[in-house]
Amino acid sequence: QAQLVESGGGLVQAGDSLRLSCAASVRTLRFYTLGWFRQAPGKEREFVAAIEWNTGTTFYADNVKGRFTISKDDAKNTVYLAMNSLKLEDTAVYICASGLKSTRSVLTARFYSNWGQGTQVTVSP
Repeated sequence: QAQLVESGGGLVQAGDSLRLSCAASVRTLRFYTLGWFRQAPGKEREFVAAIEWNTGTTFYADNVKGRFTISKDDAKNTVYLAMNSLKLEDTAVYICASGLKSTRSVLTARFYSNWGQGTQVTVSP
């Protein structure tokens, strides 16, 4: 199992940008899909974006499409989430996750078997 460590969260104003990082301590992520989820207080964990490491195929939730971009650095075994035009409703703990190929959808939490601790993103007016 890859150990996942997120960083880059913080307090920003609405309209600002932020980039999150998730470093995976594993020899290769070639067979993995890496995803970002978020959880706001009192709400369910929500899918944000995912990337298939081998193909680079990306997936986005509708409410972040066009504003967030997921990318990867093969040499660093790191996945990034670039967030632009941040809104108040983007405030949440952002959590990185990894999973191996299965019949489950990468858009669901059940696909992922390994989770990071999360990093807080707070968007103020």
